[in-house]
Amino acid sequence: MKLNQLVYSRETSAISFSLEPDIIFVFGNRELLETSSLTTRLRTLYPQAIFSGCSTAGEIVGESVNDNTIVLTGIQFEKTKIESSLVALKEVASDSFAAGEKLVSQLPTEGLTHVFVVSDGLHVNGTDLVNGMREVLDAHVSITGGLAADGSQFARTVIVEPDGTVAAESVAAIGFYGDSIAIGFGSRGGWDSFGLDRLVTRSTDNILYEIDGQPALDLYKSFLGDQAKHLPSSGLLFPLSMRDSEDKAPVVRTILGVNEEQKSLTFAGDIPQGSFVRLMKANNDRLINGAEEAAEAALESQDSSPEFAILVSCVGRKLVLKQITEEEVECVSEVLGKPAMTGFYSYGELAPFNRDTSCELHNQTMTVTTFREL
Repeated sequence: MKLNQLVYSRETSAISFSLEPDIIFVFGNRELLETSSLTTRLRTLYPQAIFSGCSTAGEIVGESVNDNTIVLTGIQFEKTKIESSLVALKEVASDSFAAGEKLVSQLPTEGLTHVFVVSDGLHVNGTDLVNGMREVLDAHVSITGGLAADGSQFARTVIVEPDGTVAAESVAAIGFYGDSIAIGFGSRGGWDSFGLDRLVTRSTDNILYEIDGQPALDLYKSFLGDQAKHLPSSGLLFPLSMRDSEDKAPVVRTILGVNEEQKSLTFAGDIPQGSFVRLMKANNDRLINGAEEAAEAALESQDSSPEFAILVSCVGRKLVLKQITEEEVECVSEVLGKPAMTGFYSYGELAPFNRDTSCELHNQTMTVTTFREL
C-alpha cells in the first residue's frame, strides 16, 4: 500500500498525487466541494481511480482537524481488489432500508471482506440503511462509514460518488476484497447520561413524538433551557441515550431536525416506540478517553499495526471539544502507532462496537477503521 495525502483550499491552484491511485478519499467543506470542480479535474488526471468521500463538519488529516478545506488521500494497493456501488435515493423512493439492500447487492460477493459507506446525512434513516445492508451481506463482512455533514448548518449534504461526481441525496460504498487486506474497527462515545429513564410513548421510525406521554419537543426544550432557541444545532450538545432491549448496549441518538407544529424531534436513526431514553451531557476527558478506546478496539480487531486509518467522529463532539478537538485525533494516532490518517466530522457514524458485534448507526462517537496490506 502506497499513500499520498494533500490538502486543497480556495487558494490552491493545481494539485496532483505522486502515485497512480486506485482509490481517492475526499472529505471536505460542502460549498468548496460543490464549487471547486476539484473532483472533476482529478477524474481527468486519474480516470482509473474510484472516489469515496463526502461533505463534512471538519476534515481530519494526520493529527490535524481542518475547516473549509478538502483533504485528499490517494492510495495505490499492491494486492487488494476494490469495487464500488452507488444508489440515488430517488431510485428507491427515499426508502433507506431498500437503499442499503440495493447498495450492497451491486457489489460482487466472492472474496468481499469489508464495505466502507458514505451517505447523505439529512435524508437517510441511518438505522434502516444499516439494517438493509445487513440483510444482504454475509455475517463475516464488516461495515463502517458515516453520514455526510454540513458543519452545524444542517442545510444540505453531499457525497463524492465513485466516479467523482459531487451529488446530494445518494449513498455510495466501496467493497474491499481478498485476504491481503487486514481491516480493523472500533467505535466508542464517552458521553455521560443523567436523569431517569424515560419511556418513548409515541414514535415512527426516526421521528419522536412523545416521551412519557408528553410532547417530545416540549420536554426536550425544558431540558435545554436557554439553549433551546438554538435547536437543532444545540441538540448536538445534549444527545439521547437509547436502549430498545435489556440485552443490547445503549446507542446514542442526535437530533437532526425539529417540527414545531407536531412538537416532534427527528433523529439520524430510529427511536422505537417502547424504548427507553436518557439525556446525555459531555465531559471533555471522557470524550477523549472514548476516542482512545475506539482506537484500542480497532487494534484488537485487526491484530496488526495499521498503515492507514479513517476516522469518523460526530460534529457534536467537535462542538463540545472546541479548541481541544485535535486531542481526540492525536490520542487515536498515538494508540495506532501514528499511521497515515484521514476522516471527517459527521452527522452519524456506521460501525460495530468491536469485532464480535454487528454494524449499527451511532451518534456522538469516534469511529476508527484501520487498514493494512499483508
